[in-house]
Amino acid sequence: MLCLSAGRGDGYCDGLTRRELMRIGGVGFGAITLSDLLRQQHATAESPSSQRARAEPDGKRPAASRVRSVVILYLSGGPSQLDMWDMKPHAPREIRGSFQPVSTNVPGIEVCEHMPRMARLADKYTIVRSMSHDEPDHIKGGYRVLTGGRLTRPIVQASAMKREDRPHIGSILSKLRDAPPTMPPFVTVPEYVSPVGMPRPGQYAGFLGATYDPYLIDSDPNLPDYSPGTLKPNRDVPPHRLQDRRALLDLIERQSRHLEQATAVRNLNPYFTKAFGLVSSPAAQQAFDVTAESAATRDRYGRHIFGQSTLIARRLVEAGVGLVQVNFIRHDNAKGGQGYDSHSVPPNPPHLPWAKTELLPPTDNAFAALVEDLADRGLLDETLVLMMGEFGRSPRFNKDGGRDHWSQCYSLVMAGAGLPSGRTYGSSDKIASTPASDPVSPEGLLATLYHLIGVNPHAIVHDQENRPYRLVEGDAVYGLM
Repeated sequence: MLCLSAGRGDGYCDGLTRRELMRIGGVGFGAITLSDLLRQQHATAESPSSQRARAEPDGKRPAASRVRSVVILYLSGGPSQLDMWDMKPHAPREIRGSFQPVSTNVPGIEVCEHMPRMARLADKYTIVRSMSHDEPDHIKGGYRVLTGGRLTRPIVQASAMKREDRPHIGSILSKLRDAPPTMPPFVTVPEYVSPVGMPRPGQYAGFLGATYDPYLIDSDPNLPDYSPGTLKPNRDVPPHRLQDRRALLDLIERQSRHLEQATAVRNLNPYFTKAFGLVSSPAAQQAFDVTAESAATRDRYGRHIFGQSTLIARRLVEAGVGLVQVNFIRHDNAKGGQGYDSHSVPPNPPHLPWAKTELLPPTDNAFAALVEDLADRGLLDETLVLMMGEFGRSPRFNKDGGRDHWSQCYSLVMAGAGLPSGRTYGSSDKIASTPASDPVSPEGLLATLYHLIGVNPHAIVHDQENRPYRLVEGDAVYGLM
């Protein structure tokens, strides 16, 4: 996790340890770890492997993309296609359930009655009704849709992220694309997906290393005590003391000419400078400050954790952050909760009432407000909004009245990025169990995303052992574009 607090590692790539640095200048401060990360990021960005990754197979760079940012609204647990975007009103009741479809502002497209704002906004998005893969497990499915790779190591319910895993697409973008100097390039809000206490694989930089991990907010923007973490300077460190530390680092840099490791110390200086810029940057502090929004705007997104987290995402997009993932993982502003994983097994609530009151309204509000805001601010064409889960839900209700995991066919929604809108792509069979036309795999979806943002999806990146990996083993789905 990219963080502006005290570092966890003991050494630096220059060979300069924390103890040595403190001995040099008698200084220890929170931005040291970040500055080292920034130095690593710069070095990697300038490496031959990174340059090759930006190029097409023939050595040419991809055409410049107008897509500047990506927002992933991740409906953790698996949203039901049959109860949201691919309703089957003529199917038997044990398939269709009790929810009714309603017309949208695009003739011929219907969505669930409990998503009225999305119904009025259908001309601004595409529903993909033919997503499909073969991983009906939360951990493996989530890993695949967020990284484009298969999780091949043994897993259990509590399996956590590991450094040998493939990187999240946000980490890839952090490595390959330039970012504003005063903002983290990849942010996760409000917390990692971790229903059993261990963050699930696929949510950070994996084999790319901690340099490209997301900045994790890990706080509820809907609560009065919301904090974006250590982005803001410590209240106990007034601005003049921060500047004193900056001056002391300048002194260390000058004194380093007489030290054995002079070159290493001098090379750290630009990254200390950038780290101080992030800590003290008004732009960064303002971008994370949801209280700067009007009460009316906050109400439009919904006074719940998903809505306010999505509002944070819009503010980060405005500030130039490359990718923001908003996880739908809580309910009632309390930590935990089943999210969209609605099997209805007691003591969990029944699927349909839960969806009607706790799942669909906040999802409807947050998505609609985000797309409307981006459009009103002239940012929608340069922002890709992707709302999805790791899979869908089973066509038939189980014995408890819930729907189980279903990855063979499910739906997602795409908006912005100059994509065609007001349409559906692909189709499912009569009970939304298998694609009937134009199936889309997670690999195809991520290859399309890379293509839209100007990155060659077949580019090669290297892990920390210099082993090569293709970004994704799939081709862009040009029908989506």
